[in-house]
Amino acid sequence: MADVIVGSPQSDVVRGGARPALQVVPVRALPLVAAALGGLLAAIATNRLWALDFFHVVGGGLWTAIDLFVGFIVGPILGRLSIPARAEFTARFMPKMVLLMPTLVITTLTSGWQLARHEGFILSSYPQHGWVVASMVVVGVMSVIAIGLLEPANLAVLFELKKPQPDGELIGRLMRRFIYTAGVTGAMQVATLIIMTRLATA
Repeated sequence: MADVIVGSPQSDVVRGGARPALQVVPVRALPLVAAALGGLLAAIATNRLWALDFFHVVGGGLWTAIDLFVGFIVGPILGRLSIPARAEFTARFMPKMVLLMPTLVITTLTSGWQLARHEGFILSSYPQHGWVVASMVVVGVMSVIAIGLLEPANLAVLFELKKPQPDGELIGRLMRRFIYTAGVTGAMQVATLIIMTRLATA
């Protein structure tokens, strides 16, 4: 998927019209993030299993759906767009991912750990303990990819796009990393679905 954003190291990123307005962090969405994290903390503090299950199911469902959508649908489409269209899409799409993905990762993993602790799933005596360990390994790797690879690449693209003369070659490399790793996490989400459904029907 070469040249996801640009076709050369020149200013192709802005060719064909005015550059889109760019906000690295969507400030208006911060209250929603605060509300989600606040609700998660309240669920943990009160040991409300329904609330913990809600955060785990909703957060995990959204995380899975977004990974699959970005990795297998958005990526191939983005690679076929014209250069100005790619730049405009990136400027509008990436800021939302800056807040959304870390929030989903935090809420899913934290609530999932609390549920496993309350229900005794992390105990070696639990009959399906092996599947629980497998799920932890898979989501652990996905979390490292999401926070350690996707998020830095996302931010780097946005900061580069804000420059008067963006480095098209650098943006292209960063976007290829973003799309490829999103595809990897999408494939790993399939493994997660297999493990979770196996646990649910054990």
